[in-house]
Amino acid sequence: MTLLVISPDYASHLLPLATLAAAWQDAGESVVVATGPATADIVADFGFRRAELVLGRGSNPGVIRAEQQPPGEDEALRGFFAATRHGMVATLRYQAEARRNDLLWEPVDRARAVLDVVDRVQPDQVIVDHLAFSARLGLAAAGVPHADVVLGHPTALPVGDEVYGYPPAWPAALTPSTPELAALHRLCRDVRDDFTAEWNAALHVLAPGATPSTDAFAEHGDLLLLNYPAALHDPARTTLLPPHAFLGSAVRDEPAGDDVQDWLAADDAPVVYVSFGSFLSARGDVLATVLDALRPLGLRVAVATGSATGLPDVPSSWLLRPFLPQVALLERSALLVTHGGNNSVTESLTAGVPMVLLPFSTDQFAGAAAVEAAGLGTALDPNTATSADLTSAARAVLEGPAPHLARSIGDGLRRAPGRDVARAALRG
Repeated sequence: MTLLVISPDYASHLLPLATLAAAWQDAGESVVVATGPATADIVADFGFRRAELVLGRGSNPGVIRAEQQPPGEDEALRGFFAATRHGMVATLRYQAEARRNDLLWEPVDRARAVLDVVDRVQPDQVIVDHLAFSARLGLAAAGVPHADVVLGHPTALPVGDEVYGYPPAWPAALTPSTPELAALHRLCRDVRDDFTAEWNAALHVLAPGATPSTDAFAEHGDLLLLNYPAALHDPARTTLLPPHAFLGSAVRDEPAGDDVQDWLAADDAPVVYVSFGSFLSARGDVLATVLDALRPLGLRVAVATGSATGLPDVPSSWLLRPFLPQVALLERSALLVTHGGNNSVTESLTAGVPMVLLPFSTDQFAGAAAVEAAGLGTALDPNTATSADLTSAARAVLEGPAPHLARSIGDGLRRAPGRDVARAALRG
């Protein structure tokens, strides 16, 4: 038996997919990962075979920097970072406009490249990242059965009257005006229609007799795998989903290096772990405010600084590195301060750790709203929150019911690892 995993060339996408695939490997089955060169080391570390497949212009081996992207993609990344400084609506508008060009990159050519990999590998089962639209287009056009893995918040697959790119919920701290939201909704509808037209044009080339899509963002595989805890998902929305399974999380084993192990062993005091992920660590100004806010708490602090620059001096007892083993540190943490990316949220909940969230973009707003609604943390506006605001928020989370609630969620997620749920779901 052979499992084929199809992933964009981004570490944040491949790591959870590879974690799921490890269940097949542990059962003695073969795993082939089709992805680009930037994440080849991750494939090798998991011990999988690799098939070369480039699905987009950009890549991210773990920490993304604009200067390491190809021409055009570097400017797009800088534009995105600039938009985040203007707030939620400006960022979502920038991302909506970018979707006109980046989610279906060379769709016919990339779809055929995917099918070429399928022909060579001859897999028994296929799992593919939901955001790999060109790959899913090829699989759908050729009628290749596959499981579609939503690695972000479940709203990445719109249902009902939802429009892709327009958050169905956002935290109380973010209060865009009604006219701003109305204009954003119109833009997202226009982009959806343009994207669907592009999808249908490529589909017609690949499979001339195929039924056109009415909303390409709502297309999905034969089975939907949601990397998200069912307990945080609105039951009414769940009834609208196609055949699916909630994985809870896809948390990998991640041993800490000697320096991190030594730091953890030096003191058993509670740890605050801080990370804005591989992209948004570029917002060093917000990260600097967070570091100032954590000083009065008197706790140990570990910070994944990513590409951030201009950070203030911090106590010598703190641990700062461009990259840290997040899973290992969360196992010792009392609090996570995060941008609210889905990997960070689900990994934090699996460890039973509450959160202070500073959402910047895409599904981070819906994810932060869900965390707040479940009493697992609190969210602030990253562009307006002061260090005093963040100190108060951290204290309130640590001293309130969130730690107990997070531990309860974590107990359930650890009892049913997402990798095992995924394999069982595909085996029927």
